[in-house]
Amino acid sequence: MAKPTEADAEAAVRVLIEWAGDDPDREGLLDTPRRVARSYRELFSGYVADPRAYLERTFEEVGGYDELVVLRDIRVVSFCEHHMLPVLGRAHVGYLPTNKVVGISKLARVVHGFARRLQIQEKLTAEIADAIQDILEPQGVGVVIEAEHSCMSLRGVNTIGATLITSRLLGVIRDDPRTREEFLRLTRGT
Repeated sequence: MAKPTEADAEAAVRVLIEWAGDDPDREGLLDTPRRVARSYRELFSGYVADPRAYLERTFEEVGGYDELVVLRDIRVVSFCEHHMLPVLGRAHVGYLPTNKVVGISKLARVVHGFARRLQIQEKLTAEIADAIQDILEPQGVGVVIEAEHSCMSLRGVNTIGATLITSRLLGVIRDDPRTREEFLRLTRGT
């Protein structure tokens, strides 16, 4: 199937404006189809590149470091694949290196790369953890995501402030109770 053009996307936005009951030729809406198409290109940029590729450049000179590496509070912006409404939250990502580490910005890029797609939070959490496990081959990986889903807060049950928490723990972060507790404590900042 051929990918629709930007003009196709703009035409679809015009139809949605009309469907909502407004006039797409009204002054305030004239440029809206173009703006929406441009913003969607950015918001769904996770389809353009493979997020796993960010993990390919590693560093082996770690000076004997053999403790957890945890990056907290990575901003998550995604879209619910069922309603195409925003999912906003934060991710906490950690791993226990075996013999190599990755630049910390790459962990955030992996989160952003998978998040900038139509998603469910459970799948997003697993994709991030599995990518880190597969490429870095650490002793363990942990990913926790806390997010508010607009499909619940803006419509349906209208439950503003409800947060979904998902986790994926692999290797020693899952199997060793002390390592698991340390990771979870670090994600809470305590």
